[in-house]
Amino acid sequence: MDRERFYGLDHLRAIAILLVLLYHYRMFEHPAWVDTIGWVGWTGVDLFFVLSGFLISWQLFREIREHQNIKLRTFITKRFFRIIPPYAFTLLLYFCLPFFRERASLPPLWKFISFTQNYGLDVFNYGTFSHAWSLCIEEQFYLFLPLVLLFLLSAKAINYIRVIIPLLIIISIILRYFSWTEDVFPDINTNDFWRTWYMKIYYPTHTRLDGLSIGVLIGYLFSFSQKFKAAVDSYGNPLLLTGMLAVVLSLWFCKDQVSENTSFFGFTLIAVSYGILLLGSISKSSVLSRQKYRITSQLAALSYSVYLSHKGIIHMVQWLLKKENIPTSGNVALFICFTACIITGLFYRLVIEKPSDQVKNLILHHKKQLQ
Repeated sequence: MDRERFYGLDHLRAIAILLVLLYHYRMFEHPAWVDTIGWVGWTGVDLFFVLSGFLISWQLFREIREHQNIKLRTFITKRFFRIIPPYAFTLLLYFCLPFFRERASLPPLWKFISFTQNYGLDVFNYGTFSHAWSLCIEEQFYLFLPLVLLFLLSAKAINYIRVIIPLLIIISIILRYFSWTEDVFPDINTNDFWRTWYMKIYYPTHTRLDGLSIGVLIGYLFSFSQKFKAAVDSYGNPLLLTGMLAVVLSLWFCKDQVSENTSFFGFTLIAVSYGILLLGSISKSSVLSRQKYRITSQLAALSYSVYLSHKGIIHMVQWLLKKENIPTSGNVALFICFTACIITGLFYRLVIEKPSDQVKNLILHHKKQLQ
């Protein structure tokens, strides 16, 4: 593990994208075993939230610690060229190539462009590219976190992060409670229950603050508390084991994804569990952080592009398999679909992400020369 890279997190990011792939593969024809284990895949997004919360906040906190400031333009430039080009290309596919769509109806384009698609998302009637909801939350997070930190820095109140984060989690739990009692529970015995649950509990930013908040709290403590960092570095493997046990217990608690208990407390338990797992992964003494593994590092690097494109790719591949009279509900079809997703991720990297990264570096280099 070097100054810029936590190798252990590559394993978690690889696990997160595999969880998402398994979970979403259930909406297509699939082997029976996918239903047996794929239900846990909904937590893959929560793992991504914890990872993003930590990595982004750690970078910002490190900048605050070293320079007592945040270079907002540099941060926005880096985020823009990392997120927007692959996202814009995927939007182009969805809106210009109807064959790419895994379902018939898309939400309006302005919701994707404004990153507000996660609000009012009717997943049953407008479910095409519905998985962009999590990207909307992350983009909102990228916008507000540095602004909040700059405000706290100017007010000399950066230490209040350790109070603000628990409050945000409590507020998110309370808001889920009100959403459940006011919106979801009245539909519990109707055909609209699932649609309402997703729209009011699962997708909105204000009900999904747990994962990002846990990640930010870890980023803060890891950056500013030497005792905390020393403890994490000393107990890497015990933290990994504790995190894995916590994840298993949390999944048992959340075995009914749309239950009242899961809606109130499940997201928090999952976030805390993945947070402990993250601590074990960034520890210097952890078995996961000692060296880089090619398979997980490559899968982690492709995770964003695979996440963006996977539903459309699986849809097209299964259509082609059916046209050739190849069964689509077996393991061979699953392997072909997942391989196609990886190949598409490589295409994104070579054709979109690498050129975008080069442009970003040129812009940042030019800015540095002007300073």
